[in-house]
Amino acid sequence: MNKPSIPKGTRDFSPAEMAKRNYIFDTIKDVYALYGYQQIETPSMETLQTLMGKYGEEGDKLLFKILNSGDFIGKLPANEFVSDNVLKLAANICEKGLRYDLTVPFARYVVMHRDELQMPFKRYQIQPVWRADRPQKGRYREFYQCDADVVGSDSLLNEVELVQIIDTVFTKFGINVQIKLNNRKILAGIAEYIGQPDKIVDITVAIDKLDKIGVEAVNAEMLANGITQDAVDKLQPILTMSGTNVEKLETIAQTIGTSEIGLKGVEETRFILEKIEAVGLKNELQLDLTLARGLNYYTGAIFEVKAKDVAIGSITGGGRYDNLTGIFGMPGLSGVGISFGADRIYDVLNTLDLYPQNAIQATQVLFINFGEAEADYCLPIVGQIRAAGISVELYPDCAKMKKQMAYANAKGIPFVVLAGESEINQGKVTLKNMLTGDQQLVSAEELIAIITSKNT
Repeated sequence: MNKPSIPKGTRDFSPAEMAKRNYIFDTIKDVYALYGYQQIETPSMETLQTLMGKYGEEGDKLLFKILNSGDFIGKLPANEFVSDNVLKLAANICEKGLRYDLTVPFARYVVMHRDELQMPFKRYQIQPVWRADRPQKGRYREFYQCDADVVGSDSLLNEVELVQIIDTVFTKFGINVQIKLNNRKILAGIAEYIGQPDKIVDITVAIDKLDKIGVEAVNAEMLANGITQDAVDKLQPILTMSGTNVEKLETIAQTIGTSEIGLKGVEETRFILEKIEAVGLKNELQLDLTLARGLNYYTGAIFEVKAKDVAIGSITGGGRYDNLTGIFGMPGLSGVGISFGADRIYDVLNTLDLYPQNAIQATQVLFINFGEAEADYCLPIVGQIRAAGISVELYPDCAKMKKQMAYANAKGIPFVVLAGESEINQGKVTLKNMLTGDQQLVSAEELIAIITSKNT
């Protein structure tokens, strides 16, 4: 018989993995809620009308499309099925698709519910998304996104708040991070100042390699990509600048002072830095001109987060965009958002072994089953312990002691309770610490106090 399998690029999550994932999601949810963000969910599938044309040609190819139900074949002429035009065929037999990200469904949600939404609208969403991508290490066809966005407000205090959210989340996780900040307008201003506005992508791709290959190699790459010698010369003060965030910003302002859009970016960045300085962060905030994510999408501040103690890509990113809902005929709605990379955060927490024990431990106490009379004695005590908020199991079968203890060890249960004839006569139980092997005779109330003290 063939062993069952799951589709490539998808995963099963064991109880131990789910405990860790829930710890990540719950921590992020708690912080979002602290800042007044409210949770929404949207359907796993959207109409293809909603999804198509929003992610570019490549994105359209990566959408998982869902066949129409019923006799969809009977309604089509036979020659449609031998056509080379796969997208045309899909359009005739598929009306729905699995969501590719959370941003487009969010835009659709805002437009559909705009009359009942209080602006600014602060929402967070933690749900799976699907991409018909080629699976490889670290890239899945089904994965979770943890997005937070605020729309309907141009205030830069929203950016300040999102930086604080990032800082709070990673402080709670115990991960040391560097929060990188840039501004799309500064990048546009640099390209404009050196007279090469159409080369913004080539410039930023080259600048991005500054740390790895050095100034001379970056200059050579830009010249090779058709950026003029004059433009490269003008760029040197920015490539070689150093100092604090404020000093770097001053260098940028002095260098691109003739660019109106560039100076607007400098002002926006200065505002964010000043406000963050006033509230203080636990993690480092760094102005980083090499940061150029989502150039076609973001219009203002751009954020990215790197873990300091683990070599891994970006673990959070985001930025300001000007026209979220324009794709659905509601122009002019500005927003700013971030997305936590749950899978990468999972890997970082695993690598650094930062999961708190009580977050990933399921059952804390196991009652050994010595028979029907003993189980009857234990059941009310088990109920009393659960009422105190402690997770507890009574082994369901009167199996050999060795088997029951092996069960406790396999599940990592730290305490085992024994209640035989002697304990019953005294109205108590024996509590065994599985780590140390220590045993003590205790009442139900004493047992609860011991376990509770271990959890605090």
